[in-house]
Amino acid sequence: MKLKPNQTRTYDGEGFKKRAACLCFKNEREEEVLLVSSSRHPDQWIVPGGGMEPEEEPCGAAVREVFEEAGVRGQLGRLLGVFEQNQDRKHRTYVYVLTVTETLEAWEDSVNIGRKREWFTVDEAIKVLQHHKPVHAEYLRRLQLNCSSTNGNSILASPQANDNYPHFGATTTASTGGVLASSRR
Repeated sequence: MKLKPNQTRTYDGEGFKKRAACLCFKNEREEEVLLVSSSRHPDQWIVPGGGMEPEEEPCGAAVREVFEEAGVRGQLGRLLGVFEQNQDRKHRTYVYVLTVTETLEAWEDSVNIGRKREWFTVDEAIKVLQHHKPVHAEYLRRLQLNCSSTNGNSILASPQANDNYPHFGATTTASTGGVLASSRR
């Protein structure tokens, strides 16, 4: 696990670690998504994201994390949803969509820990993520569900101050890490 000097973990009122991530797409068609190698398991791919810093807004954390982990900048789009993981770790992750506009040759995590990045089709990414990061695969399945029923247009509203935006919970098996159930609240 990658730890930064003076890193402070932040938690919400229910004890969930506050995280933010982005599904980074090559263009607005959202057909190819950027994954990065895991800092713990460099042979496995993950969605770039990480812990929120104190007083940091989820959208700012998401943009910062993709810059650090994937070396990209872009146009931040909609909030796909808030995903909860309860099984082995209590995480609550705000997942955004980002269209990449700039890709750095060398970036913080490539230099410091040898992190790599690679483009995948959405279907390929789901297959790659399913075994070791089923919650990350669920982000992409939600994206497909939200867009397929609306002819490519998201049905999600912008987050409101009263926290009235999509929350998804995933239950995973301890042995395989596979998603058993997913629910919206």
